[in-house]
Amino acid sequence: MKGRIVWALGLSVLAISIVPLAGEIRDDPLPALQETPLTQYRAFRKMHARNEKFGQEAWIEAWTELNGTNFTYEITTERGSEYIRNKVLKTMLIREQELVNRGDAARAEISPENYAFEESAGAQDGFRYVLLKPRRKDMLLLNGRMVLNPEGTELLRVEGTLAKNPSFWTSSVNVVREFAVVDGVRVPVTTATVARLKLAGQAHLDVRYEYETVNQRRVDVSSAHRVSNTVGHESSCLASNTKQLGGF
Repeated sequence: MKGRIVWALGLSVLAISIVPLAGEIRDDPLPALQETPLTQYRAFRKMHARNEKFGQEAWIEAWTELNGTNFTYEITTERGSEYIRNKVLKTMLIREQELVNRGDAARAEISPENYAFEESAGAQDGFRYVLLKPRRKDMLLLNGRMVLNPEGTELLRVEGTLAKNPSFWTSSVNVVREFAVVDGVRVPVTTATVARLKLAGQAHLDVRYEYETVNQRRVDVSSAHRVSNTVGHESSCLASNTKQLGGF
């Protein structure tokens, strides 16, 4: 039983591994979605998954690289629960590689093909919110919102619940993903996920990205510009964000 529930966490986190920002959508009215697309990167990825009820957690660090429609990874260090490492973290990397390499990454993009956008009137609390309404039930899509700067020109954060639960054992999966501008290209820098699992309570996944190259250019670390809330605030915001939006 425990193995099946931990495996459900693996299914839950697969959906948020793909970079969900299309870029250069000229027929879309949102300026935040008209930026230079991310077509290449090499990044050091730090992944941590845990489940308090079973007292299991694991860490993996890996170099990940995207070149067009080709994704590769090389694990450098790993520790903690062997089961979580193999069934959750490594499975997540394998699944991401499969999706990208067979050309399915577009299924996860924030684009008019995947979402209907519903904008709130004006800026609130210094932010501008645009609701994301998935056009289909898909584990790669979120029912939630984009958080933009007041002008609507910068994507700061994406948050919501998976449009489709990945397994019977999963009640819901909440995701908060933060973005930053690195050498003129907006990229994901952190992802915090909380999966509510039947009989197992909450399971957590945190992923951080440290970029070496972006769109064939070596990154000047000092140029990385954080544009969202502090990373430590993400997980604590998941429940309140869902409540504020009426469960999305």
